Amino acid sequence: MTKSAAASVASPEPQPLAAGEFGFDWSDFEFIATTLYEDAGIHLPSTKANLVYSRLAKRLRMLGLENFREYCALVGSEDGAAERAQMIAALTTNVTRFFREPHHFDHMKEHLVAPAVKDIKGGGRLRIWSAGCSSGQEPYSIALSILSLLPDARSYDVRILASDINPQVLETARRGIYPAEELASVPQELRQSWMEPAGAGHSRLDEGPRGLVTFRQLNLIGAWPMRGPFDAVFCRNVVIYFDEKTQMRLLNRISSLIRPGGYLYLGHSERLIGPAEVLFKIDGTTVYRKRGGAVA
Repeated sequence: MTKSAAASVASPEPQPLAAGEFGFDWSDFEFIATTLYEDAGIHLPSTKANLVYSRLAKRLRMLGLENFREYCALVGSEDGAAERAQMIAALTTNVTRFFREPHHFDHMKEHLVAPAVKDIKGGGRLRIWSAGCSSGQEPYSIALSILSLLPDARSYDVRILASDINPQVLETARRGIYPAEELASVPQELRQSWMEPAGAGHSRLDEGPRGLVTFRQLNLIGAWPMRGPFDAVFCRNVVIYFDEKTQMRLLNRISSLIRPGGYLYLGHSERLIGPAEVLFKIDGTTVYRKRGGAVA
């Protein structure tokens, strides 16, 4: 265990957890929490032990294992890389919805997209990154917001990168098919313009919004193939799962890929840690702007 990983896990008294279908004790929890921290940067406090058990118990059943000690041995073995990835996917939180925190999309439309329309039509480009996109609702909300101002956006150099560590939610995102209850927060005019029936009470985003978004699997604490610059980055309700050191490192990396005058959108419970000299907060919001661009 590395020193940084060990510091991320608060070690409780050495005792077994509540009895369940599978044996699960604190040493198992600490191994899993340390692995998650080392591989994905996600901090799991000891209060999440029951969550770990409930999410991974189905993996043990599928693999025919008798207890978490066997599971940890598999994950830590040379042959356990595939299951290690499955474990990280199972422990990743994927709460999202269309137009979550709608003021961010209103701000993006007013201060980024609308002023850029003339430049885009003249050959300019627009690049936005949805970091931690989950099952696609956020990047599709970005796409729909752009299309509400620039209906033929696919004809221009407009691109949205959507990334997540979990390959399973990315498959859902690429399909772009959602049940009616998940689409309730999408304005009716946008549903009518950019969605089509997909059967069984579901609708599918058509080629308009889907054509603007590229989905990629990406570990935020790993190597990044993209170089930017981005006009805006949405990294909302993501950094809350990291410790402060990891948050600072991540936000500095993101800041380096935002063009001067571009924007960073964080979740309502998050705050900027690190590049305060580069990004400044728009008053009363969780929107940050990179210094150096023209004021919009």
